[in-house]
Amino acid sequence: MGLDDDAREYHRQSPPGKIEISTTKPTNTQRDLSLAYSPGVAAPCLDIADDADEAYNYTAKGNLVGVVSNGSAVLGLGNIGAQASKPVMEGKGVLFKRFADIDVFDIELDRADPDEIIECVSAMEPTFGGVNLEDIKAPECFEIESRLREEMSIPVFHDDQHGTAIISGAALLNASEIVDKELEDLEIVFSGAGASAIATARFYVSLGAKRENITMCDSSGIISVDRSDEVNEFKREFAADREGGDLADAMEGADVFVGLSVADIVSQEMVQSMADDPIIFAMANPDPEITYEAAKDARDDTVIMATGRSDYPNQVNNVLGFPFIFRGALDVRATEINEAMKVAAAEALAELARQDVPDAVVKAYGDQPLQFGSEYIIPKPLDPRVLFEVAPAVAQAAMTSGAARKDIDVPDYEERLEARLGKSREMMRVVLNKAKSNPKRVALAEGTDEKMIRAAYQIQEQGIAEPILLGDAETIRTTAEMLGLEFDPEIVDPAVDNHEEYGDRLHELRQRKGITRSEAGELISRDSNYFGSVMVEQGDADALLTGLTHHYPSALRPPLQVIGTAEDADYAAGVYMLTFKNRVIFAADTTVNLDPTADVLAEVTKHTASLARRFNVEPRAAMLSYSNFGSVENEGTRKPRQAVDILHDDPEVDFPVDGEMQADTAVVEEILDGTYDFTELEEPANVLIFPNLEAGNIGYKLLQRLGGAEAIGPMLVGMDKPVHVLQRGDEVKDIVNLAGVAVVDAQEE
Repeated sequence: MGLDDDAREYHRQSPPGKIEISTTKPTNTQRDLSLAYSPGVAAPCLDIADDADEAYNYTAKGNLVGVVSNGSAVLGLGNIGAQASKPVMEGKGVLFKRFADIDVFDIELDRADPDEIIECVSAMEPTFGGVNLEDIKAPECFEIESRLREEMSIPVFHDDQHGTAIISGAALLNASEIVDKELEDLEIVFSGAGASAIATARFYVSLGAKRENITMCDSSGIISVDRSDEVNEFKREFAADREGGDLADAMEGADVFVGLSVADIVSQEMVQSMADDPIIFAMANPDPEITYEAAKDARDDTVIMATGRSDYPNQVNNVLGFPFIFRGALDVRATEINEAMKVAAAEALAELARQDVPDAVVKAYGDQPLQFGSEYIIPKPLDPRVLFEVAPAVAQAAMTSGAARKDIDVPDYEERLEARLGKSREMMRVVLNKAKSNPKRVALAEGTDEKMIRAAYQIQEQGIAEPILLGDAETIRTTAEMLGLEFDPEIVDPAVDNHEEYGDRLHELRQRKGITRSEAGELISRDSNYFGSVMVEQGDADALLTGLTHHYPSALRPPLQVIGTAEDADYAAGVYMLTFKNRVIFAADTTVNLDPTADVLAEVTKHTASLARRFNVEPRAAMLSYSNFGSVENEGTRKPRQAVDILHDDPEVDFPVDGEMQADTAVVEEILDGTYDFTELEEPANVLIFPNLEAGNIGYKLLQRLGGAEAIGPMLVGMDKPVHVLQRGDEVKDIVNLAGVAVVDAQEE
């Protein structure tokens, strides 16, 4: 099947469409229903009648946007009518929810008269926290948005006008920097004079371009002063004081071409006529005014090219704007989305494109290099950081400009936005904030690896730790320069620097394990795992991260041999933190102990409970088995039962622990409260101790892959000094997260 047939099947699958309504409160009992509806609902109704702002506290209004269209200018399909526009409006709702967790009602109005549309939309103000106008043709869209902004006290935003303006504006900020030209000096030519083009031209002026340097062309050629009488008032705003002519005349000597018109109207000769290092935004969809390849091949100097397509670099995609702009506007209860808020969004996007790109984003786009430059001037739509970069900038601009009705603490708001992206981000923020309060020195073995260098940059930039990269200094610096990372990390090269004392110490520790002095010296100079382990053992670094390019056992062996377990511990263990939408689970042991005894299980439980508390989670531990409280009697089931007895007899254990129990018993409240109401667990367990390594490894991976959990770890517990062993193939964010955990470990040391 072709794309069209696939899309039809996608939409018609049961249930038809792309969105549904779901409840956010319990509706399981008669009492639930009496609270949700009559008679209980009367109380919040009366409160809202007394104070309309209470609607934001009692209803979904504050997170609800109306996507409104009359279907008069749908995508490239033209005036197809309100009903036919519904799949697009539902799609818009999907994007709002997916990228910014905003709920949407799509409203399709079978009306062409602007007055009727304005009357309909303004009458719905009590329903929504904001209104997104969509696919309404020009010039009516200008009047509709303008009058609705005057009549309504909630944000009204016509995305077709402002979305492209904001995203391409961010691209223009970065493109002009790359070609070393000032915005105020740019000669800019527009092909197209519809709603999007006019709004984009206006926005470029807000960013710093000069109106007199903008030339706009419609299908009849250059809109000049001489043509003022034949164009509408909106085009007239950009009538240029110059001779008439066609698009080719306009582009001669121009610095920037902005296409919001039709395909294939720009030739290579027209590109060749432009000024040095031209900027070309050919944004007609689905086919641009000139193809990426043709524009690039037209000249030998730098050509910065952007299109509306996802299969070429620099896609100008409105999804980078509207979800996050509305998120920021809603969260401060803004009365409008003003120019200051739009400029803030563009500047935040431009700044984000200059930062290192997460591995997950690179993978999502086919592992193509993404680094600030002519091929990457705006972030990718799937970059999760857009939410907590753009929304706070918009919210701050709303407060500064007087559009906000509610003040928020922006750093706190950024953390709450991160939590919207998943429980794991919320949990890691707790640890990273602790780390930032007192950063420690973290040695990064395998320091020449690109991921380690990028992680070191982020660790240092965010103030999480003081990274020490172990490896060849020239290789590290060359790689950092190639990646565009401007920082000067501490580098220690085991092969070059004189570290005889480290060799002496390794020999002292391992001389009765068959290691000679010369062998110890060789291990120190060629194996950064041994070097880093001794470095931490000697106190020259506070923590060690390793394992990125090694098998887990081989990476763990040097720290165990050199650093060993803590004074009060006989065993180390690997713990994964698994985060679900509304639940966090710590799973142990998943990486170290093959067939632990009852004593080992008890010790691992204590270590894991301590780790949970570092994440501000009060532990409730369950010893897992395939039986429940003696339902099966054998050596395997006796082991977790004995571990529980050991912990119950330990005066230092101040958290609930019980078992042996099956996994569903441990995590399902109805089972605990019903069949096994005698258990010490009054709530479902959040620390799960598996009976052996095989079960632990299988269990956490099933929860991650099929249960939808995000996994952070493995975090190594029980060591005498902070050491964490990465999994081969971990991403940069995993290294940064474990560095934060290591710093908090070191703080407690």
